[in-house]
Amino acid sequence: MYYLGFDIGGTKSAVCLGETNADGTIRILGKEKFPTTGAPYTVLDGLIAAARRIMDAEGIAAADVRAAGISCGGPLSSAQGVILSPPNLPGWDEIHAAEHIQDALGIPAYLENDANACAAAEWLFGAGRGTKNMIFLTFGTGLGAGLILDGRLYRGTTDSAGEIGHVRLTDGGPVGFGVAGSCEGWCSGGGIARLARMEAERDPAASAALLREAGSAENISAANVAKLANAGDPFCRRIYEMSGEKLGQTLAILSDILDVERIVIGSVFARSENLLRPAMERVMRQEALRMPEVVPAQLGESIGDMAALAIAVNAR
Repeated sequence: MYYLGFDIGGTKSAVCLGETNADGTIRILGKEKFPTTGAPYTVLDGLIAAARRIMDAEGIAAADVRAAGISCGGPLSSAQGVILSPPNLPGWDEIHAAEHIQDALGIPAYLENDANACAAAEWLFGAGRGTKNMIFLTFGTGLGAGLILDGRLYRGTTDSAGEIGHVRLTDGGPVGFGVAGSCEGWCSGGGIARLARMEAERDPAASAALLREAGSAENISAANVAKLANAGDPFCRRIYEMSGEKLGQTLAILSDILDVERIVIGSVFARSENLLRPAMERVMRQEALRMPEVVPAQLGESIGDMAALAIAVNAR
């Protein structure tokens, strides 16, 4: 079975053609990507033209493609297939993306926010395979979330279910999702960088190695901190320990509310699991009713393509 995946991002967009295998996995037959520049429907038309080129190159007719999936940052309406002014896509206001692609190609098209799409991808093709109840956390620049409950993607009333990143954990702390001390503030790449800057201001001597590595406080990143933490720098190890502790709190809350089998975490966690897991597990053992399996995401750099294809495979 063939599927199309459209991944619309703030800086770049891509379209790919996938074919499902007998074991339930999917392989990408062709892909094109380009910058997301121009008016919204111009970008969509460019993706549609690229999809036609890929299908022609593979000798696949539109009639042989079961569905097209569209992954995009929210807010959006998955039920209506409409993109609703995402902050990373200025000017994309009330864009009927699913209808536009469906009308152009004659292929059923479905829209999903990117965190939900990534959750579906890890569930269908990655670290969540075989589960009935699973949580996916992005743990990237921010902390996005997607829920698989009772064997299906759970969206909520406004496609915003599971947005734990907005929940406030502490009265103060690094800002994430516009909230000081939020789960995203503590548990994201951006949050780790902000936490390191805050702690560096309190103790410049302890953070001297990090400031030399970054060049300035403004240039501190989660990658800077991880590099020195892995080299044994106590200041940087403590930053990741603090993030790990708050990640443990976050996962304990999610586990107690949703009682899932597995929690899959991407990006920073997948790269720096060794720095985050000890503190995370210590706090979870103290605070959670039970310990679900917590694993790093598996799809890595292919997550954008797989997420868009997963929407199509998982189409209602």
